[in-house]
Amino acid sequence: MGVASVDDVTTISVRWGTMAIMPSASLDLTTITLPDELTAEIERAGYHPAIVADVIKAAIGTEVPGAHLVHQETTFDQNVIRRHVTVLVVTATRLVIVHADDHDDPMGRDSVATATSESIPLTAIRGVMLTHVVPNPGQYTPGSLGREVTLTIGWGTVSRIDLLPAACSDPNCEADHGYDGTITADDIALRISAEADGPDALSRAMAFARVLSTLVGR
Repeated sequence: MGVASVDDVTTISVRWGTMAIMPSASLDLTTITLPDELTAEIERAGYHPAIVADVIKAAIGTEVPGAHLVHQETTFDQNVIRRHVTVLVVTATRLVIVHADDHDDPMGRDSVATATSESIPLTAIRGVMLTHVVPNPGQYTPGSLGREVTLTIGWGTVSRIDLLPAACSDPNCEADHGYDGTITADDIALRISAEADGPDALSRAMAFARVLSTLVGR
């Protein structure tokens, strides 16, 4: 199988009761089996696991899934609870990302789920950043690495620009020195907290980051 391009994106919309999934004639999703651990984590997330699993199968095809990370998030939109799940799966050639959300039907009929898969060649990934949040650093326990991390993966599609007013070493200087800034790849960022997601989810996120960092660093 050839390496997928960065723009290899497929969106599948599903209305309850009708699955609008149209795989190619040569790909039978029922013949593709995901690892038991990945399947269990998708089911544990509780967000339409059959839909999420099928979208992953359609994106991976005949490649063998390796390291993975499942992250479920619940947000509040006024008086409506929105659910969202993100699944990251590494194959021998690609990082496959699947996002799934639920939405209100603009026609006011049934609820709609949208699942999007994106395939990024491992050679295109520019960086894997893991930010550790450590409360009470003065009482830090060696080896604990805190109780929260943010995993950021960049492959150049989206970048974040942070600007701050520039200054010189003269404390009395009132001249305009312009701005200093940094450009950071920020294509996807996931926040995982031991308090919100559990210590096991935190450990899985750090393990996934190590695997992905090793693969893209080769």
